[in-house]
Amino acid sequence: MGGIKKEEKDTTAKKAAVKSSSEKKSTAKTTVKAAEPKKAATKTAATKTTAKATEKKTPAAGKKVAAKEESKKEAASSTAKKTAAKKPVAGIDETGTFRAWDNAKTVAKTKKVAAPSNAVEERAADKKATAEAEAKLAAAKKADPNAGIEKKEVTAADYSDDKIRHLDALEHIRLRSGMYIGRLGDGSNQNDGIYILLKEIIDNSIDEFIMGFGSKIDVEIKENRVKVRDYGRGIPLGKVIDCVSEINTGGKYNDDVFQFSVGMNGVGTKAVNALSSYFRVISIRDGKCVEAIFAEGKLQSNKSGAVKPGTKNGTYFEFVPDVKIFGKYSFNMEYVEKRMWNYAYLNSGLTLRLNGQDFASENGLLDLLTKELESETIYPIGSYTGEHLQFAFTHTNAYGENYFSFVNGQYTSDGGTHLAAFKEGFIKGVNDFFQSSYKSEDIREGITAAVLVKVKDPVFESQTKNKLGNTDIRAWIVGEVQSGLDNWLHKNPKAAERLKAKIEANEKLRTELSSVKKQAKENAKKVSIRIPKLKDCRYFVQDGKKGENSMIFITEGDSASGTMTHSRNADYQAIFSLRGKPENMYGKKQSDIYKNDELYQLMMALGIENSVENLKYSKIVIATDADNDGFHIRNLVLTFFLGYFEELVTSGRVFILETPLFRVRNKKENIYCYSEAERDAAQKKLGKGCEVNRFKGLGEINPEEFEQFIAPETMHLTPVEVSQLKIIPQLLSFYMGKNTPERRKFIEEHLLSNAEIDV
Repeated sequence: MGGIKKEEKDTTAKKAAVKSSSEKKSTAKTTVKAAEPKKAATKTAATKTTAKATEKKTPAAGKKVAAKEESKKEAASSTAKKTAAKKPVAGIDETGTFRAWDNAKTVAKTKKVAAPSNAVEERAADKKATAEAEAKLAAAKKADPNAGIEKKEVTAADYSDDKIRHLDALEHIRLRSGMYIGRLGDGSNQNDGIYILLKEIIDNSIDEFIMGFGSKIDVEIKENRVKVRDYGRGIPLGKVIDCVSEINTGGKYNDDVFQFSVGMNGVGTKAVNALSSYFRVISIRDGKCVEAIFAEGKLQSNKSGAVKPGTKNGTYFEFVPDVKIFGKYSFNMEYVEKRMWNYAYLNSGLTLRLNGQDFASENGLLDLLTKELESETIYPIGSYTGEHLQFAFTHTNAYGENYFSFVNGQYTSDGGTHLAAFKEGFIKGVNDFFQSSYKSEDIREGITAAVLVKVKDPVFESQTKNKLGNTDIRAWIVGEVQSGLDNWLHKNPKAAERLKAKIEANEKLRTELSSVKKQAKENAKKVSIRIPKLKDCRYFVQDGKKGENSMIFITEGDSASGTMTHSRNADYQAIFSLRGKPENMYGKKQSDIYKNDELYQLMMALGIENSVENLKYSKIVIATDADNDGFHIRNLVLTFFLGYFEELVTSGRVFILETPLFRVRNKKENIYCYSEAERDAAQKKLGKGCEVNRFKGLGEINPEEFEQFIAPETMHLTPVEVSQLKIIPQLLSFYMGKNTPERRKFIEEHLLSNAEIDV
C-alpha cells in the first residue's frame, strides 16, 4: 500500500508538472498565434499533442521532452516578440491589420538593377523618346477635324426658346442624308447614293407593274440627268406635290392600292427630291396632268392642264443629283444595266428600256442563273414558281456557295430571314427526297441559287433595304421550298441522280479534308498559339453593332504593316502581313491550301478555315503597293479568294485600298493625289514653288500621314466585283493559268516602255 501511495504521489507530481508545462505552452501558443502564420500555430499544436502522447507512454522521456519543448517554446516566443517588435508579419498584427501576403513561403527579393554604363546617353535617349511621343501626339491632335473650331462660351441663358430649330422633312434629309440613302459616294461603287436615288424612282414604277398596271418603263441617263417614265395609274392629281415632298405621305400605306410594295416607308421619292438640284414630276391621268418642279427639295413651280389625246396614263420623273451633296460623280452604266436586268428577271412580262436598249425576261430567276452560269452547271437549272415565292438553283464545281436574294423586287445583298429559310428548306427537301441525313455543308457546297419572296409588310433592317428582318415568314418559306424542291426532283430523276452524286462527292472531299485540316491545325499550334503575322482588333462582325465596321488589311511585308499598325484604330481594324508573294493557287486542290502555312494562317485570321459563314470581319481590304509587285500580290490573293472562297467576293466583302500616288505641298498646305490628273490640278493650285513627292510603297508614308488614308471618313476603297459568275474561270485561266500564246500576245500588245511609265 505504501508503494502505491508513493506512486500516487509521483503521479500527482507528474500531473502537476504536465499541467504547469501545459499552461506555459498555452501562453507560448497564444503569443505565437498573434505573431506567426496560421500554419506555424498548427504546427505548434501538433508538437504539443505529440509531446503529451510521449509523456503518457514514457514518463521519464515525457519529462525530458516537456522540458525540451518548453525551452523551445520559450525561445520561439522570445523570437516572435522580437520579430513582432521589428515588423508586423502575417496574420493580424497589434494594430488589427491583416497581412495576407506575408503568408507566402518565399518572398521575392527586389532585384538590384545595375547602373547604366553611360547615364548621360540613357537620359538623352529618354528625352528623345519623350520628344518623339509628344510630336506624335501633337500630330494626332492636329489631324482632329474639330481642332480649328473656336470654342464658344455657352451659358444656361443661351439655351432659350429662340435657339430651338425646326427642320422640315426635306431639310432633314439633306442634313442627314446617310440615314435615308446610306453612303454618298461618287458612283464608283454600285451601292453609292446616286444609284439608290435611281432605284427609289424605278421602284415606284415596279410597284405599279406588280399591281397590274403598265408593262413598260422607259429610263434615260445622259450627262447625270435621269428620266423615268412609267405607264401605271399615275399619282392622284390633287396629291402630286404632297407625294414627292411630304414624308409619310403616299398610297403605299393603303392595302387597297398597294399590297407587295418595295417602298413602304413613304420616304424614297422625297429623298430623291431633297437630294437633287433639279427635280421634276408629272402625273398623267385620263387626259389631265399636274407638273411640279423643285430645287433642293423646295418647290419652284407647279401647274396643271391637259395632255395630247392618246397620251397614256402614268408618271414621269426627271432629276439631277445635287453636287453639293454628292460632289463630283458619274453613273457607271454597267451598274445601271445590272440593275435593269435584275428588275427584268424578277418581273416576267415587264420591259425596261434603258437608253434605247430593252431588258426583259420570260423565265425570271431561271434566266438569271442561266446568264450567270451558262454551261458551268452539273445538272440543268431547277426552278419553282409559286404565288409569293420563287427560286432557282443548281450546283457547279466551284467551291463555296452563291445566292441572289430578293424581296418584292428589292435585291437584298445581305440576305435575311427569307434566305436563311430557303437554305433550311433546301436541306430538308434533299434529305426527304433521298431518305438520307446528309450534312448541310455537303448539300450546299457548290450551290448557286436565286430566291424571290413577296411579303405584304416587309421589315428591312435599314432604309437601303439590304437585309430582311421579318421572322414570321420562316416556317412558310421552309415548308414551300421543301415541297417545291421535292416535286422538281421527282419530275427530273436524272438531275436528282447528278445532285446525289455531287453531294456524295462533297462528302468524300470533306472527309479527306478533315485529316488535312487536323494536321494543319497541329502544325499551327507548333508555330504559335497566336497567329504570328496577325495584329487583331477588338470587335468583330459577331459583336453586332460594335463590329459592323470591322475590317482586316492584308498587307505585303513588315514595312507596310508597321506603318498601318501605328495609324489604325485597334477597336475595329486588324492587319495581316504577308511574307511576300503568296503561292499561286490556281488549279490546285482544295486540300493544298491547308498545306500552305501562310494561306492557312490567313484563313485562321479571317475565321474561315471551316466555313465562310464564320468570317470575323465586315470588310477584307487588300492593301498592297501601287507597283508591279504590289499588283501581282493583289492578283495572287484574289486568285486565292475567287478559287476557293468565291462567296467572299460575290457578297461584296473584298476591297482594294487606294492610297495616294502623289503628295503636292508648299509651306501652307498638303494635297494628296490619287491620279496624275489630281496631281496636275494640285500643282496648278499651289503654284510653281510647290514640291511633288511620288509614293512608291506604303512603307514610305509616315504613320501620321497614313492615319487619314485608313480612317472611315476619308478612306478610298474600291470594291472587288464580278459582273457574272461565268467569267471567273475564264479570267483566272487567262491571267493566272499556264502560259499560253494568247496571254503572251496580250502582254506584248499592252506592255509599256519605261518612257511611257509615269514615275
